[in-house]
Amino acid sequence: MGFVSCMMWLMSCGKSTESQVSMGNYETMKVITSDKALTTAYSATIRGRQDIDIYPQVSGTIQELCVAEGEKVQKGQTLFIIDQVPYQAALNTAEANVKSAKASLATAKLTYESNKELRAQNVVSDYTLRTSENSYLTAQAGLAQAEAQEVNARNNLSYTVVKSPSAGVVGTLPYRVGALVSASIPQPLTTISDNSSMYVYFSMTENQLLSLVRQYGTLDSALMQMPDIQLQLNDQSLYEEKGRIESISGVIDRQTGTVSIRAVFPNPTRLLHSGASGHVILPSTYEDCIVIPQEATVKQQDKVLVYKVVDGKAVSTLITVADIDDGRTYVVTGGLAVGDEIVAKGAGLVREGQPVK
Repeated sequence: MGFVSCMMWLMSCGKSTESQVSMGNYETMKVITSDKALTTAYSATIRGRQDIDIYPQVSGTIQELCVAEGEKVQKGQTLFIIDQVPYQAALNTAEANVKSAKASLATAKLTYESNKELRAQNVVSDYTLRTSENSYLTAQAGLAQAEAQEVNARNNLSYTVVKSPSAGVVGTLPYRVGALVSASIPQPLTTISDNSSMYVYFSMTENQLLSLVRQYGTLDSALMQMPDIQLQLNDQSLYEEKGRIESISGVIDRQTGTVSIRAVFPNPTRLLHSGASGHVILPSTYEDCIVIPQEATVKQQDKVLVYKVVDGKAVSTLITVADIDDGRTYVVTGGLAVGDEIVAKGAGLVREGQPVK
């Protein structure tokens, strides 16, 4: 009798334990709508609004270095002076050739006009007239050629004074006074960066781009209506000036599946430098949307599901969520309706059909 009583007691304990396991106590929530602002960070590269590599257009040794690295320059300001002696000599020769060609042209013209009069009086032959005319035309061509050489020599001389094509900041100066430079040098003389405002480039996945377009209706509307964005610098600090997205590439990179986006940030204090990196903080505002905690979901590969509480039991339901999230919540775009009750915490422990208290 004692053995039978012990067995019955163990069986009753097992049933009690099984009942406790099958009946789960979970926090639930009613689905409602609200406004939600999310931020997403994207790795970004900072570039000057205009980075111009400066190469010499003539060969020669650097005679004078007129700027320093990091100096702010204006458009047309002299940066370098290359040895001018051979180019000044070439210009002097070209100017002399022009004078000589003009004299030859004047002589040829006199001869031609004289022969025209003599031919009219049958003093010289038609051959002599034609020959003098050809000499006159040759002299005209000679003058045009000499004048073209003068223009070329004058340009070459002007190229010895290397000027900044735009306002900006001087980059590194790898060549110093005395260095021999030419148009084929491996490194530019310097780089002029227009950093009054800076371009910040980042990439967005195709799905994120589609979500953005759906949120604002069209790509053009997105560019016009998107709020200002922030820039997190490499030291994790937030840049004090806000920027705006200026353009979105119309081509998706086949290798990465991303689209390139360009934002512009003002740079009045010159804190931003071309070549630096950081993170763009992009805000997204959803109005009258369903927001649920991520711990209320279960992710299975690329699918997201929640457990609705229907007649006191857990029923798994697939949902769609916005690609942009803050790591804590999801904006639900499909699969749930206002008034639905779902398991709010511990969804990963719930089983299909399990009674939920």
